[in-house]
Amino acid sequence: FGDWLCDMAAADTRLLGITPAMREGSGLVRYSREYPDRYFDVGIAEQHSVTLAAGMACEGMKPVVAIYSTFLQRAYDQVIHDVALQNLDVTFAIDRGGVVGPDGATHAGSFDLSFLRCVPNLVVMAPADENECRQMLSTAFQHPGPAAVRYPRGNGPGAKVDPGLATLPIGKADVRRRGQRIALLAFGALVPVADAVAQEIDATCVNMRYVKPLDEALLAELARSHDAFVTLEDNAVQGGAGSAVAEWLAGQGIEKPILILGLPDEFIEHASREEILADCGLDAAGVRAALLQRWPELTQARPRAAI
Repeated sequence: FGDWLCDMAAADTRLLGITPAMREGSGLVRYSREYPDRYFDVGIAEQHSVTLAAGMACEGMKPVVAIYSTFLQRAYDQVIHDVALQNLDVTFAIDRGGVVGPDGATHAGSFDLSFLRCVPNLVVMAPADENECRQMLSTAFQHPGPAAVRYPRGNGPGAKVDPGLATLPIGKADVRRRGQRIALLAFGALVPVADAVAQEIDATCVNMRYVKPLDEALLAELARSHDAFVTLEDNAVQGGAGSAVAEWLAGQGIEKPILILGLPDEFIEHASREEILADCGLDAAGVRAALLQRWPELTQARPRAAI
């Protein structure tokens, strides 16, 4: 994020970086030094950071608000009334989305996909790796309305990062693997987990990329060609990305079994990210076990037809 912010600031003088006292944690140290006149640290005043961004957007600037997921909760009213209601051009770079490990329950970004996707005008993205994070930040910045990129704490899977400022088509998912019977729809950091499980059981794996808007055309195609859906997210199950898929299916009158996997209805305590994901059944072993329990007959891959 910090590298992208500096690169985009060099390309577009309208970019302004805003943070509520998260310079070091959110990676704005280099930006604050290279662009001191375009850097605003408002202190521990999350609500003000969002309203400030709204005012700047009203004047034709392109503000980027760098904020932790849990701290954005404190500015929810401002996200809705000051930014989304006016459809203002504000980019939210949401750090520490999902499981945060040693940061503990106070910093666990367990709810952002749920509380953001219900807000009109807001595009919500969850990158699968470092390069996609950069591309989504560029996409959010170039989008002429409010957009949020939500990414996790810690290291990514090690994807090679393209130094350019390429964007992605909004609302388009990426099919990682074509398989049989089950379609694994993964959001954000759980895409590598879905990849591993899909390989093992010969399932389809989709990097959904967008929580809002969903890739409805792809969902319709997969519903015709698969027996069941599984959604994976490091967000609360209640109201999250999986719920968005289930709502869409119900709205279309599509009766399709769906297993929604995500964080349990409890506050997540201290541990490493890997330990927490395993405890929540969101590592490869846990996801495979959940599939076997729900559909033991479906996880036995049937022979492919001869070509």
